[in-house]
Amino acid sequence: MEGRKLILYLDTSVIGGYYDDAFLQDTQRLFQAVKDGKYDVAISDLTLKELIKAPQNVKTLLHSLSIDFKEVIASTECVALAHEYLKEKVVGQTSLEDCIHIATATVHKIDILVSWNFKHIVNIQRIRGYNAVNIKNGYAILEIRSPKDLVSYGNEEEI
Repeated sequence: MEGRKLILYLDTSVIGGYYDDAFLQDTQRLFQAVKDGKYDVAISDLTLKELIKAPQNVKTLLHSLSIDFKEVIASTECVALAHEYLKEKVVGQTSLEDCIHIATATVHKIDILVSWNFKHIVNIQRIRGYNAVNIKNGYAILEIRSPKDLVSYGNEEEI
């Protein structure tokens, strides 16, 4: 399928996953795919704010890999949509920042939100819940995946 590249919204867990033993192989493959030009990347101001508290190697990863990204803003529209997810009990009140990530990717019409957060984000019941709220509020369905879903392993044929 030729055409424009898919835009990936990376939440903080993906950036941290680059150095996490459980996630590093697939995360590093994903970043290589980005460097190879297979995907474009969007990062929110919320992600950048969360990175301030991260270890130094995680904070500087995007710069050290020379990955260009588009910064998107978690606007008042995004926060309002995030509160709709909470109101509809897609997740509990303590997951507001996760909801803001989802809402920001939705409002900015990002193709795929990528996360390693299986409890609150990459979870079929949660994904259905987020998308039900999106549809109810006039937004498009958001594709939500882990990095593992977006990388090739060299043994399958390219389509």
